[in-house]
Amino acid sequence: MPGHGLVTDLLLGSALLGGAERPVRRGRIVDPESCGRLLGRLADAALGPDRTDSVIVLSHPVLAGAGHRNAARELLAGLGPTRVLVLSSARAAAAYAGPRDAGPLLVVDMGAELTEVTLLVGGRIADARQAETGISDLDPATLPAALVGTVLDMVKSMWRQDRHGAIRGALRKGPVLAGGGALRPDVTDRLARCLGTPVRLAEDPSTTVVRGAGQILSSVLRHGVTPAVLPGRPR
Repeated sequence: MPGHGLVTDLLLGSALLGGAERPVRRGRIVDPESCGRLLGRLADAALGPDRTDSVIVLSHPVLAGAGHRNAARELLAGLGPTRVLVLSSARAAAAYAGPRDAGPLLVVDMGAELTEVTLLVGGRIADARQAETGISDLDPATLPAALVGTVLDMVKSMWRQDRHGAIRGALRKGPVLAGGGALRPDVTDRLARCLGTPVRLAEDPSTTVVRGAGQILSSVLRHGVTPAVLPGRPR
């Protein structure tokens, strides 16, 4: 928020330290009631009681199905008269950390519970891969090798199906790295060596997606565009 920075939920943080389950696991809402309360507290802090003409950006994993996206929309509808802009986490990360040209871009998001690799061409999702494992699942001693191996497997899979050289072009520019895994130099250095290309890091990789979503929201509001639900599945 302008002048306030990131608005977080302190009650959720306290609950997690006490061993409580997260309301979202592997990018899916597993506890709608708790998630609704969390969203309500965040909306109270960020928007106040009068939410007329408010716009909320909902980012989701690239391969999130329609059922999961609809469940999130239903929870947001409970916040009152707000409009919702829906986009993939890869598009949000690219908005914050990617180059401003329209060429191919590879986004590697290494989160706590998901690892995603997405190929964007002209800002649109051309291909994507997802592994339901993240840095919280891996042994600290083997984390760099295991995480980089997971990413490389997904990149190779995309390479084999790339008929137009988009992956090659994206790798020449260097992939954008996001998520908590991008905070570890042992991971980023190893990934750069294995891919044979420099990598792009945002100022704070763990908040790349939320900051990119904020940039997209600011652009939408500045240009007076009516938010619409955007498809998140790759072609």
